[in-house]
Amino acid sequence: MKVLFVHQNCPGQFRHLLAALRREGGNQTVFLTRPGRPDLQGVLKAEYSPHRPVTEGIHSYLAGTEAAVIAGQGAARAALGLKERGMVPDVIYGHPGWGETLFLKDVFPDVPLISYAEFYYRGQGSDVGFDPEFGTAFDTVCKARARAAHHLLAIEAADLAVSPTEWQRAQFPDVFRDRIEVIPDGIDTAEVRPDPAAEITLPSGETIRAGAEIVTYVARNLEPYRGFHIFMRALPALLDRRPAARVLILGGDDAGYGRPPEGGGTWRERLLEETGLASDRVHFLGRVPRAGYLKVLQVSAAHVYLTYPFVLSWSMLEAMAAGCVVIGSDTAPVREVIRDGSNGLLTDFFDAPALAARIAGVLDEPAEHAPLRAAARQTILDRYRVEQACARQIALIRDLAGAG
Repeated sequence: MKVLFVHQNCPGQFRHLLAALRREGGNQTVFLTRPGRPDLQGVLKAEYSPHRPVTEGIHSYLAGTEAAVIAGQGAARAALGLKERGMVPDVIYGHPGWGETLFLKDVFPDVPLISYAEFYYRGQGSDVGFDPEFGTAFDTVCKARARAAHHLLAIEAADLAVSPTEWQRAQFPDVFRDRIEVIPDGIDTAEVRPDPAAEITLPSGETIRAGAEIVTYVARNLEPYRGFHIFMRALPALLDRRPAARVLILGGDDAGYGRPPEGGGTWRERLLEETGLASDRVHFLGRVPRAGYLKVLQVSAAHVYLTYPFVLSWSMLEAMAAGCVVIGSDTAPVREVIRDGSNGLLTDFFDAPALAARIAGVLDEPAEHAPLRAAARQTILDRYRVEQACARQIALIRDLAGAG
């Protein structure tokens, strides 16, 4: 088969699938992406660049749509170049989030298109308006609805779509849900696994080992979308109750999915100031290489994952695969995976004292919570293994390509 993958940040969600297709043999894969992205073994790469920036002063509701059209135009031109060189794929599989797939059906009208349906922006009912602390202006609601424009065009053009969770699928309009298959991205459970002998050395030179009272928190960026403000507010009470507890926090200081704090600065700075937290038992490690990230999960005694109703993070599933006791927010994306008291624990997203109590409870009685560790990993083995996910996606691709 010849498969054209499309993502502005190669390899994105397709890393495992590309490797599976390569191992299978007999497949040609081409990746359409922006310049400077990694080269992948056995994958041809085609690049595109937006030919201009978004129009200065354009209506704020339309800035994202224009950016998507410009990106889609660049991707289409690169695809036309592939077509002129004789590369006509059997299937196109692309992430539409930044607009790259908008015009690919016009370049290859007879080629089936699979759209990666990660998230559909809505003015109400998901992330917008969830957190009352920050309020929701009517303008924000309208902007979110407008932000869905190119996602709507993408799902309309797709022959089939894939969403990683049932909740993410449910965000799309009813009329399109029948064409969306739910297939997780997949977790490499051979790579991400428990290690009772794991240890990690901090920048200070101190070594922390599995079995200690280590509380972990991971997010791409430390921001309210991932409950960082609630987690930080829980820490003073937790550290008072558990004098031996240490906290390892991974994540950058960029604005991420949401807005930066009013008045400037970072959410880390803002929450440190608010809580007065100055403990040498709280370690901000920033963004670390993957090997270090996995070690953090493996030494964890209690792992906290909080999120708005939004895209479910790989980190939560990987924490479960690593055998963590995950304390997750009682929000819809998390409830799809974690059953309270069975394979993890749930807590009200907004209740910092309750979060502190749940973490302390795990640290108080590690042996009592040990079954949650095994059950968490078993959940990933049963439902989210990369081998299962890739096999299902390859079957879809073959079916659309007529090669099944």
